[in-house]
Order: sequence, then structure tokens, then C-alpha cells
Amino acid sequence: MAHATHTAPETRQGPKLPVLEREKLILNNRSYHWITDRICGVLENKQPAIWWMLFVPSALIALIGVVGGLSILVSTGVGVWGMTNTVFWGWDITNFVFWIGIGHAGTLISAILFLTRQNWRTSINRAAEAMTIFAVCCAGIFPAFHVGRVWFAWFLAPIPNANAVWQNFKSPLLWDVFAVSTYFTISLIFWYLGMVPDLATIRDRCKPGLRKLLYGIFAMGWRGGNRQWSHYEMAYLLLAALSTPLVLSVHSVVSFDFATSIVPGWHTTIFPPYFVAGAIFGGFAMVLTIMIPARFVYGLQDMITMKHIDNMAKIILLTGTIVGYAYLMELFVAFYSGAQYEAAAFKYRLVGPYWWAYVAMMSCNVLSPQVFWFKWCRENLWVVMAVCMCVNVGMWFERFVIICTTLARMFLPGDWGYYRASPVEIMLFVGTIGMFLALFLLFLRFLPCINIAEVKWTLPEADPHHDDHHDHPDHGVAKEAAYQRELTHKA
Repeated sequence: MAHATHTAPETRQGPKLPVLEREKLILNNRSYHWITDRICGVLENKQPAIWWMLFVPSALIALIGVVGGLSILVSTGVGVWGMTNTVFWGWDITNFVFWIGIGHAGTLISAILFLTRQNWRTSINRAAEAMTIFAVCCAGIFPAFHVGRVWFAWFLAPIPNANAVWQNFKSPLLWDVFAVSTYFTISLIFWYLGMVPDLATIRDRCKPGLRKLLYGIFAMGWRGGNRQWSHYEMAYLLLAALSTPLVLSVHSVVSFDFATSIVPGWHTTIFPPYFVAGAIFGGFAMVLTIMIPARFVYGLQDMITMKHIDNMAKIILLTGTIVGYAYLMELFVAFYSGAQYEAAAFKYRLVGPYWWAYVAMMSCNVLSPQVFWFKWCRENLWVVMAVCMCVNVGMWFERFVIICTTLARMFLPGDWGYYRASPVEIMLFVGTIGMFLALFLLFLRFLPCINIAEVKWTLPEADPHHDDHHDHPDHGVAKEAAYQRELTHKA
């Protein structure tokens, strides 16, 4: 009988090649079981007091602002808004473009970063996708009720009707209808499909009852078999490929509302890329705004690490710089082109009665993100939150400057005036903020806020060759420990 012979491992003589280890995406060597328990515990355990302190006011603000504001609007008419004969797109379309932009980070994180195999996206993609859905819900309110008689809004759909009224397919406003509805549909399917394995996990952990029944229905019989995983991964890949063009197309179509007109200040070809960069810029800022507090409240520091925050801060810096370049190019084109009306429109923005809005836009969107050039600023959560709040405010002012300041001074001097938002407009916008926060808090309460399955894929144990690397190390390299941007803890 042959006996196995053991040979000494072969060692390499001479200098070793230094190799920097990858920074860990999950800290403290957490196991599969710990990840499942921590994420499911967010919705299984009793909610902390801060959840109720945020949800109750948000729900009340949403009820008063959205329901009350829309009731006044429908019962009285759009005259309750502060719009004039020239500023017919006031806060409503400003808020529409703002909320549509907020949702862009979800699609980018879920689709583009998935296709480019960026594993750090796994801890934040679920919350970003949920944010996309809720932001589009808030955005859809404004154009639907802006038509005046909202019960005729279905005329925007290309369906036969008794009046033989057909849409003007040459209008970019109708393009918005198709772009936003497509974006919402694909994002909703993408978000739900990614949750199916996690819903099955929660179903299996629930006690018998209504909760288990509902999770079981939405899990659609998921058992985690090889065939199911194969179909799931292919469907996820196809939806990611389908969603990727939407990142570029949706806000480009929104920018066509302005760029296809002949209004000075709007008639420019820089709007599509400028709007897309601004949407990603504002979207990532909103993701950090809502996930940094959630990370602290629910103890998710081991899964949403400083690496995730650092990467998103760098993306904010990049897109903020692109947006700043677009602002400067707008000014350059306006004054260098020799078009007197274009130059007058931008001069009005700079030194006219709305100069404060332009200053707020430039300082919040261009200057504040520049602190992210410094590593210590990207690692200080108070600085990151302050910059993200500035960006959220600045992106709203950007849309206000583009829409309201341009329409306030058009071609006819007799129509010039100063636009002020009415209390109903302010109430409705504040109501949508409450609605967005209330929906996100309900999402944290009833659905897994982190993708359980995909986060586990980033662990070393998920690598099928993990044991081979441990048992047969490469003696020709010297591994250098990566700089870990986190203080480890044993919670």
C-alpha cells in the first residue's frame, strides 16, 4: 500500500514582492450568522425611541403638507400657488427636478457599480434604491397637480379617448412622462428583485402569523436552490444593464424641458451632462445624509464602514467639480458668445434681486465639497454630514436659479417681476420632505435596509479558493496590511 509522502513547502529565496492587501468591507471578522442577525434585527427588534421621534413628526408634516396642501390646491385652483403670467414654473417644477435628481444615486449604485464589479456598493445599494423609489413618488406629485385639473392627467397617457385628444409627442414635457414612468417602473422591479432572497430569510425567521404570511407571499417561494440563484443572477444582470441607460437618459430628458426652448439662460447644449452630473452629485449627498444616522442608530458600523463613506465622498467631490465646471462654462458661453440676451440673463442672476440664490448655489455646490480633497475631512462624520446638507440645499437652489430667476425676467419688460412662493407652495414642499422621511423610516422598520446575500459575498469565506490561499500561501510576496479607516470594536 502506497504511503503519502509529505514534502516541505517550497520557499522562494531573495527579495519578496510587497503586495498591499485589500481593505476589508466587513470589519471585525464577522460571520454569516452575525450579518443575518444584525440586519434582520433592525426590523425584528423593538424600534429605538429616535425612530418614533422622527417618524411621528415626519408623518404629521406629510399629512398636513401633502394632503392638506393638495386639498387646498384642488378645491381652490392653481392660483393658490405664487405663480405669475411669466413665472408659471415656480416651486412646483423646481421641486420636481430636485426630487428626480435625488433618486439618481440609487440607480447608479445598483446598476453601474454592479456592472463594474464594485463590491463596496453592497452595503448601501438597498437603501439607495429605496431612496430612489420614494424620491420619484415625491417628484410625481408636482407635475401631476401642475396641470390644474388633476382628474384629466390621464390624458398624458397615449390611450384612445372619446375626445380624440392626442399628445404632442414633439413636446419634451411629454418625454418627461415616459422617461420618469419608465425610470420608476424599472427601479421598482430592480429594488424588489434584489430583496427576494432577503424576504425569504425574514420569512423563515418569523413566527407563524400575518407577518410570516406577507413575507412569504412577497418572497415568491424562494428556497435558495441552484436553479433559483442562477435565474436570479441573470435577471439581476439584465435589469442592471437595462437600468444603466436610465441614469443618463432620465435627467437628460428632464433637462430638455429647458434646453429645447429659446429662452435665454436655458437654450444651451450643456444642460444634459450638467443635469446628470448634478443629479448624481445630489443623490450621493442624500444617501450619506440618511445612511450615516441609520448606521449609528442601528449599529451597522461593521458593514457600512468608513471606506464606503470615503468612496461616496470622493464621488461627491468629482461630480461637484464637474457641476462647478458647468457653472463656469455657462458664464463663459453667455459672455463670450456675444449674445446680448444670454449675457443679460446671467448678469441678472449675478447682480439682480436673486443674487442671494446664486451665491447659495455656488457656495454650497462648488465650494463646500472641496474640503473632501483632505482625507481627515472625509473621515470626520460631522464634516461629511455638514457638506452633504450643504449639497442638498445647494442642489435645490440650483433648480430655483435655473427656473425661477430665468422666468422672472423674460422678453417683455412689462412682465418683469419678483417671484415669491406662496404659503401653499412652501407647505407642499415641506410636506414632501416629511413624506420622504416617513417612507424611508417605514422602509427601515419593515424591510432589510442592507442586502444580506450580497454583503456575505464580500467576505473572504465566500471566495471558493479561500482555503487554498490559506493552505498554500505564495512565499514570493510580502503582504502589507491595508490602512483601515475604522476603529474596531467588539459590539
